[in-house]
Amino acid sequence: MSKKTSLGLENLNEDDGLSEEERQKLLLYNKKVVCPVCDNNFNARAIKKSSYRILKKDSDFFIRYSIINPYFYDVWVCDECGYSAMKSDFEHLSDYDANIIREKISPKWKSKNYPEVYDIDLAITRYKLSLLNYYIINARSSKKAMNSLKIAWMYRLKEDEIKEMEFLNQALENFQNAYYNEPSPIYGMDKFTTMYLIGELMRRTGREEDSLTWFSEVTTSNIASQKIKNLARDQKDLIKDVITETEDNNPTDDSSDNKKHGLFSKFHK
Repeated sequence: MSKKTSLGLENLNEDDGLSEEERQKLLLYNKKVVCPVCDNNFNARAIKKSSYRILKKDSDFFIRYSIINPYFYDVWVCDECGYSAMKSDFEHLSDYDANIIREKISPKWKSKNYPEVYDIDLAITRYKLSLLNYYIINARSSKKAMNSLKIAWMYRLKEDEIKEMEFLNQALENFQNAYYNEPSPIYGMDKFTTMYLIGELMRRTGREEDSLTWFSEVTTSNIASQKIKNLARDQKDLIKDVITETEDNNPTDDSSDNKKHGLFSKFHK
């Protein structure tokens, strides 16, 4: 898969005489939004229905799109006061949190002129603005977790493994906090889907033994859906296969640290 295709920015039609930016514009429209902090009316860029196509889904639920990438337009930013959040959260803000935004973000905010078409770097910038807002208002761990996970996905598209790992770890920490302290569902995920995701993030960040524990809790549950049990079982098998392969290649190496080092690069599938 080419890098351009993986970003979801490949040409709609090579022979239509339009530039890439012009093709993207045809798939977008302005959605009217009212800021819950300052009552400013602004336009949020949104993707027309059925404009994108799903290519595949990674094992941590990252969806790879073609034609246009919905993740690029997932964050709404008020250009008047600086309030930023993922669109699913944007309108759900308490008066108390709105006051915090006014006190701590708005005085430092400088209005920005965003282009009509967003790219991956702008998407990352906007996700980070959203994450900053979540931390400043001390939002639920689940919000910080999902935001961090989506930043990690963007770095995955950029093939920046260091930054991806940084935000996967941040997402993992917050998902664990959310699991223990927040009711389900979490962003549409039931308890066992959240458990699976925690296990998968552990697997991807090199904590194989811990991930097996979480996957086992899912696969042995009597009430988890068969779909999520199958996903957990597949990841358990993947870990065990790599462990076996590593042991076969290092028959005299009894160091668990060395085993983990050898496994790390194989857990990003």
